[in-house]
Amino acid sequence: MSLSLESTPSALDHPQGSTEAPAREAQRAPVPLVWISLATIAALLSLWSLAASYGLVSPLFLPSPLSVYQALRSLAVTGFVDATLLQHAIASLIRIFGALAVAIVLGVPAGLAIGTSRIGKGILDPIVEFLRPLPPLAYLPLVIIWLGIGEASKIAVIALAMLPPIILSTATGVRSTSTDHVNAARAFGASRMQVLGHVVLPSALPAILTGTRIALGAGWSTLVAAELVAATRGLGFMIQSAAQFLVTDVVIAGIIVIAAVAFLFELAARLLERWLVPWSTRR
Repeated sequence: MSLSLESTPSALDHPQGSTEAPAREAQRAPVPLVWISLATIAALLSLWSLAASYGLVSPLFLPSPLSVYQALRSLAVTGFVDATLLQHAIASLIRIFGALAVAIVLGVPAGLAIGTSRIGKGILDPIVEFLRPLPPLAYLPLVIIWLGIGEASKIAVIALAMLPPIILSTATGVRSTSTDHVNAARAFGASRMQVLGHVVLPSALPAILTGTRIALGAGWSTLVAAELVAATRGLGFMIQSAAQFLVTDVVIAGIIVIAAVAFLFELAARLLERWLVPWSTRR
């Protein structure tokens, strides 16, 4: 007599305790990343507080978190070096946004030229590769000689730091444009400029926005160097002035403000990317 394998249940088909497996898997659900990040921040603040409370580090070098918080309140109310925290932040934001506008106006067309033309790549690629590895302090004296010590030199230095990421990201986005989409547009009689404006540029927009996010990070890191030159307001200027007088709590407070503003910029840029290019898988 033959037995059907499909009609005879096996112990392998229903292992012992199989009904408990889903419950165990549910209990082992991963901890959300936000909780891990918050726990890390809390641990760092605790170590910082303990080091300051027990005098493991001199307050001159590492003031307590309470001292930094009080410095933030004082900066917001009474200010530092003849300006409040809001006035310093506004001065820095004007320079950052001015430099970003210059970098986008110059960088996006340059990236399009590199990505769509061999001649454009041959002309602009050496310039971009020359600027990309240079630290801002290397060309800061030359910019001062050319543009003076006013706002133009500060914005120019920040813009030069932002320019390479935008150019390279734009060129990469252009090269990743689907050939089928370009050919389809040409088959419907689209001109070169129409293909560029309606196919290539929208396809490259996610990469351009990513390059803009990277450029903002480079701009904030260059801000302190740019505000070394004859500045009277700005977060970088405030930090440098506090460092000269060994006011460490103001230095740390300024660093925290710069990090917080840069983080808000990153969130805003991601939201803008999701709104403008919802079809993109980039996050």
